[in-house]
Amino acid sequence: MNAVVRILRYLKSAPGKGMMFSKHGHVDIMGYTDSDWAAKRYRRSTSGYFTFVGGNLVMWRSKKLKVVSLSSA
Repeated sequence: MNAVVRILRYLKSAPGKGMMFSKHGHVDIMGYTDSDWAAKRYRRSTSGYFTFVGGNLVMWRSKKLKVVSLSSA
């Protein structure tokens, strides 16, 4: 439901733009995530993710974290 609300908010805020969904014949849910330790320029870590439902991108986020990660442990 959160994904649906997010899509509707996007459509309301961007009436000149649209979204394209393709029918792939499956309803698989796939998610990917990645992170980056403190870059030399900003010294802050970045993380992000995106989610596909049925081969269509439905949710994404990228965020610069407030803390600097010094290790993955």
